[in-house]
Amino acid sequence: MLAETPEIYRGLKYPFGRKPDIRPGKPEEIAPGVYWARFAMPMSLDHINLWLLEDGEGWTIVDTCLDIPSTRETWETIFSDFMGGKPVTRVICTHLHPDHVGSAGWLTERFDCELWMSREEFLMCKALTADTGRPAPEVALRFYRRAGYTEEQLDHYKGRFGQFGQYVYALPDSFRRLVDRETITIGEHYWQLLVGRGHSPEHVALYCPALKLLISGDQVLPRITPNVSVFPTEPEGDPLREWLASNADLRDTLPDDLLVLPAHEAPFLGLHYRLGQVIESHNRDLRNLFAFLTEPKRVVDCFPALFRRTIGMEDLGAATGETLAHLNCLLRRRRITRRRDEHGVHWYRQIAATAGADV
Repeated sequence: MLAETPEIYRGLKYPFGRKPDIRPGKPEEIAPGVYWARFAMPMSLDHINLWLLEDGEGWTIVDTCLDIPSTRETWETIFSDFMGGKPVTRVICTHLHPDHVGSAGWLTERFDCELWMSREEFLMCKALTADTGRPAPEVALRFYRRAGYTEEQLDHYKGRFGQFGQYVYALPDSFRRLVDRETITIGEHYWQLLVGRGHSPEHVALYCPALKLLISGDQVLPRITPNVSVFPTEPEGDPLREWLASNADLRDTLPDDLLVLPAHEAPFLGLHYRLGQVIESHNRDLRNLFAFLTEPKRVVDCFPALFRRTIGMEDLGAATGETLAHLNCLLRRRRITRRRDEHGVHWYRQIAATAGADV
């Protein structure tokens, strides 16, 4: 499956090419006992990479795709045409987002096996799926009013509230907890678990020293950067600080010669370089946002400092959360101030006296 010549693009090396022909339902072996399965998704991010690991008399699955009919069709093809009659013996989910955990409950129910997740991811997923069918709470509406939303934008948010659970099959009532720096055995190899924070509460990546592999989930992606957001449930959170610290920790902990197996796009080499790119891109965004705040701005006014495209209704929630993550980080660093006006809207402004210092 290796490309004749590894493709090099923006400092990263792609041994299988940047856009390999991985067909749904036909996993490809990329290391002994490690198989790459690509599943289609009906959204702008149109695929997810899942990983099938030979595990003695069965299979360990890492991540599961959305709970939609096409996903189940692809899984059934894999069960019948690829797995050789061996059962799934455990399902590992890197984190709680529906493209990763959506079919986990269905798989564990079908094979009567355990779900392995970190505690925060499991419990937060349970909480979010419980919102299905609920009206948007007042605390969330207040959160977005403070960001500067119009009534039309608030109505759009209310219409979408509780949709997280529509792509997630009910999780089992118990799970096996994954812990940072724990080692687990899969097949003939041990894998170390590495927890990252910021994109989600307690994201787990899996590192195999013997195979020189890192199953990175969304923690390390080759081209795009995962969303790092503040949400109404924790309005004063500082996920960007956690995200930057997690990426720096991975760069300090892991060797650079690993083949990174990301949840989206293609496997690549150049882990340290990519982590450096991600850290610098967010630091650049912080500098740009600070420079933008010479006059008071609302959250919705700050989008041009961070995004090169016009933010429409479909992108509004993610853009708001990401902007707030950068604003909260600057607040914690005491580089900007925040005040609330008589309408309850927050306004942010740089502290001019700090303009000469590093952000």
